[in-house]
Amino acid sequence: MRVALLALPLVLACAGPARADACDALAARMIRTTGASIAGRQGPLAVFRAADADRMSLDCRKPARLVLGSHEREPDRRFFILVGLAAEGLAGAPQAAATVRALQLHQDSLLAGAPQEGIVGRARLRCETGPRADGLVGNLTVCVLRPREPAILRSRAGLSSAASAG
Repeated sequence: MRVALLALPLVLACAGPARADACDALAARMIRTTGASIAGRQGPLAVFRAADADRMSLDCRKPARLVLGSHEREPDRRFFILVGLAAEGLAGAPQAAATVRALQLHQDSLLAGAPQEGIVGRARLRCETGPRADGLVGNLTVCVLRPREPAILRSRAGLSSAASAG
C-alpha cells in the first residue's frame, strides 16, 4: 500500500509529459496536413493561424476535437477544403470526401437552421451556421471534427454504431 502511494507522484509526473508529447505530435500533424501555423499552445489546447479560417483550435483531450470557424455565413470553398484537410490530419479521413461532406452539412444547416452531423471515413463532423452566443461569438459558420470511435468499442460499450456522440 505504501509503495503504491509513493509511486503515485512518479506515475502522475510521467503521464503529463506523455500527454504533452502526444498533443505536440497531433499539432505537428495538423500543421503538416493543413498548412496552418501554430499561434499558441497551453496544456491540451492549441490555436492555429490558417489563411482560410478565422478560427482553428485543437483540443487534444480524448477524444481530440478540432474547431474551425468563419465569420462568413457562407464561407468561400477554401474553408471547406481546410475542413477536409483537417479531417485527413485528425482522423485519416479522405480529404476530398470530407471537403464535400462539410459543404453538404453546411448547406443543410443553412436550410434547416440547425446543426448537422455526418461521418466521413474515421471522422465525425458537425457543421452549423448562424449567430452564436457562446465562446465562438462572431463565427457564423462552425465545423467541429472528432475522430470516430471504432465500431467494436461502441458495441462493447452497448452503443449502437449509428448513435451520435453527445
